[in-house]
Amino acid sequence: MSIQTMKAVRFHDFGGPEFLRYEDAPKPSAGPQEVIVRVEACALNHLDLWIALGIPAYPLQLPHIPGCDVSGVVESLGEQVSGLALGDRVFIAPGLSCFRCEKCLSGADHLCENYQIVGAGPDGGYAEFIKVPAPNVLPIPAGLSFDTAAAFPLTFLTAWHMLISRAALRPGEDLLVLAGGSGVGSAAIQIGKLAGARVFATAGGPEKLEATRRMGADMLIDHAKDDFSKVIAEITGGRGVDVVFEHVGPATFSKSLRSLAKQGRLITCGATTGPKTELDLRYLFSRELSIMGAKMGTRAELLQVTALIGGGRLTPVIDSVFPLSEARAAQEKMHSRALVGKVLLKP
Repeated sequence: MSIQTMKAVRFHDFGGPEFLRYEDAPKPSAGPQEVIVRVEACALNHLDLWIALGIPAYPLQLPHIPGCDVSGVVESLGEQVSGLALGDRVFIAPGLSCFRCEKCLSGADHLCENYQIVGAGPDGGYAEFIKVPAPNVLPIPAGLSFDTAAAFPLTFLTAWHMLISRAALRPGEDLLVLAGGSGVGSAAIQIGKLAGARVFATAGGPEKLEATRRMGADMLIDHAKDDFSKVIAEITGGRGVDVVFEHVGPATFSKSLRSLAKQGRLITCGATTGPKTELDLRYLFSRELSIMGAKMGTRAELLQVTALIGGGRLTPVIDSVFPLSEARAAQEKMHSRALVGKVLLKP
């Protein structure tokens, strides 16, 4: 019996986008409780760049197919799968949880003892087909395109978990979103406005600043020209903001803390400029500041976000679309940060 193949983008060694190969790979087959989805769109994330470097947090078996944000059509079903049919328009929940451990059963499935992310453990969506557990296959809301359905899960889920569940952003509060032109930043701006906050957003250059204004940002700060903490102090009369949405790391962390009002909250989900930063504890305790971490979000939160996307109250921003065969160029664009919103691949 011959092995069926598909086109996929894989890396056989750890490194940058230059290690990506567009090639034939074995087409996956569904186990009893699994689903094969024919990929229509796959959104890129900075996670794709990190796992390609071989960081210990994401052990991989090489060669590996990245990509966690996927939409498509149900191609085949395992014999024990119910509730889905061939041809269904679906997207994939990126978080893989057991739904049996203590954390999962308490509703914190994103903290599952065996938690993984699609494409950052199992093979992902840089391919014509992807295999996932049936519980991770969700219906695309009516009226949404495949591109939109692929562009929102990871970033909007993360931003929702950060701002609504962890930082408890309230109407009337001031929110500072760093790098508002990024995928997660553009999600945070929209969620902040939906929550009733006044949103300050940083971005580099007039084009990105204008994009953040269209997303709903009230106050724009060019971080390429200005120290955003000083601008915040000036605009707020020295008070600062209630919440800072931080995902950059040491390049911005101290300024983010200085931007907070007394009893302000800093919420962070990333460290794109490095893993370590200096912290003046005196400033922290004297102003009663809170620093919180956030990791993805729960399945329940993803369903909340999906309903808001489907209802048009939140809208993913798509920068550009590349054919699957040009995944290297797509990753290089994302790495350059010369974009606003999400970059997609389409087989």
